[in-house]
Amino acid sequence: MDATYHLSGGFKPTMKRFADLDGPDFFPTPRWATCALADNEKFVGEIWECACGNGAMSRALAMNGNRVESSDLYQRGFGEPGVDFLDTERRASNIVTNPPYNSAEGFVVAGLEKADRKFALLLRLAFLEGTNRANTIFARNPPSRVWVFSERITFYPAGAEAKGSGTTAYAWFVWDKDSPGTELRWFKPGYKARYS
Repeated sequence: MDATYHLSGGFKPTMKRFADLDGPDFFPTPRWATCALADNEKFVGEIWECACGNGAMSRALAMNGNRVESSDLYQRGFGEPGVDFLDTERRASNIVTNPPYNSAEGFVVAGLEKADRKFALLLRLAFLEGTNRANTIFARNPPSRVWVFSERITFYPAGAEAKGSGTTAYAWFVWDKDSPGTELRWFKPGYKARYS
């Protein structure tokens, strides 16, 4: 029996994001998930997509007229390869990315230093949990806004056939230098249908 199916015949939900078997963590972001952020957060000035992968997020961000600079640690066929976001001294007005799954906390620390206006990360909603993050990131630099998706995002490894649905809740965490305090907001349903 095929393990990807339920007994009812439907596809099983995608339970976890697994790293590529060849090494680096690469799960392109569905266009609609980036469009939801761009429709609700205004970015003044250039945007740096610092883990651009195949350019899916960069292209969606550019639709609003912002100049988007794109880089990645690895060569994915888009943007400037070989740029280690955690180690570079490069800065930008705004930084927006879906960080590698296992480097999210490092990206928060680096992004807070390198973004002059806004810094936005697409993270699991469960990133809000944890004693260590409560005592470090959130006690010192809580996000200005957390945009929770009402629709589930499903991430597939590059080249994989899209089938099934995700079981993990995601949100955009936005640090805005001009907006103190923290707000919890929800994206209205419909982005998936509108921008897929």
